[in-house]
Amino acid sequence: MDLLFIHPSFPGQYARLAPKLALVDGISVCGMGDIAKIPIQESVPNIPVIRYAIPGGNESFEHPNAKNLNHAMRRAHAVFNTLLEHKRQGYEPDVIFVHTGWGDSIFLRDVYPAAKIIGLFEYYYSRTGADVGFDSEFPKTFNDIFHVRGLNALPLMALESCDRGICPTEWQRSRFPEVYQPRLDVIHDGIDTELVKPDPDAVITLADGKTFSAGDEVLTYVSRDLEPYRGYHIFMRSLPEILSARPNCHVVIVGGDGVSYGRPAPQGETWKQKYLEEVADRIDLSRVHFTGKLPYSDFLKVLQISRAHVYLTYPFVLSWSMLEAMSAGCLVIGSATPPVEEVICHGKNGLLVPFRDFGGLACVVIDALARPDTYLRLREDARKTVVEKYDFRSVSLPSFLRLIQSLEG
Repeated sequence: MDLLFIHPSFPGQYARLAPKLALVDGISVCGMGDIAKIPIQESVPNIPVIRYAIPGGNESFEHPNAKNLNHAMRRAHAVFNTLLEHKRQGYEPDVIFVHTGWGDSIFLRDVYPAAKIIGLFEYYYSRTGADVGFDSEFPKTFNDIFHVRGLNALPLMALESCDRGICPTEWQRSRFPEVYQPRLDVIHDGIDTELVKPDPDAVITLADGKTFSAGDEVLTYVSRDLEPYRGYHIFMRSLPEILSARPNCHVVIVGGDGVSYGRPAPQGETWKQKYLEEVADRIDLSRVHFTGKLPYSDFLKVLQISRAHVYLTYPFVLSWSMLEAMSAGCLVIGSATPPVEEVICHGKNGLLVPFRDFGGLACVVIDALARPDTYLRLREDARKTVVEKYDFRSVSLPSFLRLIQSLEG
């Protein structure tokens, strides 16, 4: 069986699945991605990668809310043209896995009508009930509504062309129109719980020279980028009270200065700097350590030395980092928002606080830092939750294999 995995930044969400399937007898795996995002020198062991290049376009006449769709169409044409050339040379995949969020899937059925297409569907936007308008600090505008209508064009086109779809969580699946939900399976990408595990001997030295070990009083926060969608502003507002109450506490903040989700920061600013400046005169800056984005091995060490880990999010896509924190045995203090509530049960395998309540967050964190032994069982049950429900080898991989087998014939 020939499998093709398509993701602009291949392997992306298929980082565990594609390499594992490449080792299975009788299965041949090929990857595909944007040459601008996966340079020639980068490779995945045992997997050849097809790279496509997106031609430039004249964007001067685009409607602002059609930019994503316009770029997706250019990407889709690049994928189509590249695969068509490979088809002429005899390449015919049996099953295609594709992330549907950027347009790669739009013309797959036209080049490979006989292939079974499995789309990854992370999110379907709506004007109410989820991330749009959730944060009163950023009031919803009609332009926000117009923007998400445009964003939904891509998953709707993909839903029409895919044989099956995958959503990482039940809540993310529930966001899609009911008529499509029977075609969507809930399979999380999976966590490597053998790699991501507690380490009582973990030590990390940050770029600023500060060294921390497991057992130190360290509060951690992780986000791909430091921005409101992941509650960075709420977390920063909790720090004055936390650092005042816990004079030996250090805070390690992992994440970039860009924007992964939502609106950009005001002109000339970054969200990181904006909310740091808001509290800078009320915190001991020598105890707050911004690491930027870290190599994965260092990221894991940050989790392993954490005494308390904060994960906040709008009702939106669930981050791998929260499950990885739980797998590493962290005490996760999360926002009482979906899909966090799908994973964390307050007082059983973690703690939950209302998203906007930075004072309440501070109180919970202070207690967690002051009484770590009290929360040992929650740490153990957090890891147990991930091992039992989200482990890649024992849970996700068998589910993916069953899905593939269901499409055979």
